[in-house]
Amino acid sequence: MSPHFTLRCRECHRDWGHRASSICEDCLAPLEVQYDMEFAGATFTHENIAKRPANLWRYAELLPLPEGYLPDLPVGMTPLVTAKRLGARIGARLYLKNDAVCFPSLSFKDRVVAVALAQAKAFGFQTVSCSSTGNLANAVAAQAARLGLDAWIFIPADLEPAKVLGTQVFGARLIPIAGNYDQVNRLCSQIAENYKWGFVNINLRPYYAEGSKTVGYEIAEQLGWRLPDNIVVPMAGGSLITKISKAFRELIALGLVPEKNVKFFGAQATGCSPISSAVKEGKEEVDPQKPKTIARSLAIGNPADGLYAVRTIRASGGWAEDAADEDIVTAMELLASTEGIFGETAAGVTVATAKALIAQGRILPDEETVLCITGNGLKTTDALVNRHKLDAPIEPRLAAFEKFMGHAMAVSA
Repeated sequence: MSPHFTLRCRECHRDWGHRASSICEDCLAPLEVQYDMEFAGATFTHENIAKRPANLWRYAELLPLPEGYLPDLPVGMTPLVTAKRLGARIGARLYLKNDAVCFPSLSFKDRVVAVALAQAKAFGFQTVSCSSTGNLANAVAAQAARLGLDAWIFIPADLEPAKVLGTQVFGARLIPIAGNYDQVNRLCSQIAENYKWGFVNINLRPYYAEGSKTVGYEIAEQLGWRLPDNIVVPMAGGSLITKISKAFRELIALGLVPEKNVKFFGAQATGCSPISSAVKEGKEEVDPQKPKTIARSLAIGNPADGLYAVRTIRASGGWAEDAADEDIVTAMELLASTEGIFGETAAGVTVATAKALIAQGRILPDEETVLCITGNGLKTTDALVNRHKLDAPIEPRLAAFEKFMGHAMAVSA
């Protein structure tokens, strides 16, 4: 294992070295990876990073990788694109960080899995696993197949069909559970105690979560090594928003970007909004909720990092908001029709929430704001069923087309 990082308790701050564990044995708080920043800073420079392949491994000094690890899976370095047409519609200067095209399974979960499985192999796990609302299942199954690992994946039984198929096709063993994600996760925690399996979001969680930082590193680099004014992040377990914040702090500490306070805004679905509810109600503790939303990838009623997400939002001067299912679908369509990006329901949550935050005056029109698009819309096409109907076929004749066009123009007039 590498000597330049360690697991540290997020509350009592005791160091625990390198282990397949996510909980402090002293105070039961979560563990997080901490780095020797002096060691990292010696080679983590603009010049060195620029020479490296365009993927997340270019940030290796600040990732918890085993010593001598040689990755060959080109995950990350997804586009950061301006969103002028969407911005004009909702009244802001927008960028979209588009992980809907992340390799290999079209969501930001490919990042966290790539880092987690590096450690899984180092710890000697032959079987890897996870509890998942869909995207993580796809990512674990795909990358386990490439690495020659066995994969057992646990999901709520009502998951979107595309995400089920997108896991099975890689040869993973898929176990549907008659319950919601929180119930699935509790079962997986029990299994992790009894089987020598590497659960990426349980006993490997501290390493796994660090992969999310690469979203933040890439945003800073793609903006020319500077930070935006605001960032809007969808929240399920709450880890992503905290890790992007950590990435920005690390870049400031190493002098790679000018110091700046970025406001963090969390986005949830109204039908599962424990973190946004805590922010809006002024609470630090997050009260669990029973999920009921079409945004299944965000449907975690008892978020593992909810407390830290609340702290991140508040410390930055940001806010949290949530969106109803109808607004989520409308926002998916708005994103697609203005910017040509088909995002999943979580993207609809992000766009709808950003629109609300702008309307509330929490995000100002002249500020530079990044929206995180975390998954591909092809995974959640069921959310759009019956909203886009196909016209009856016409005869392959010019007269038939002209008649069709005349009718279509009359309807749209």
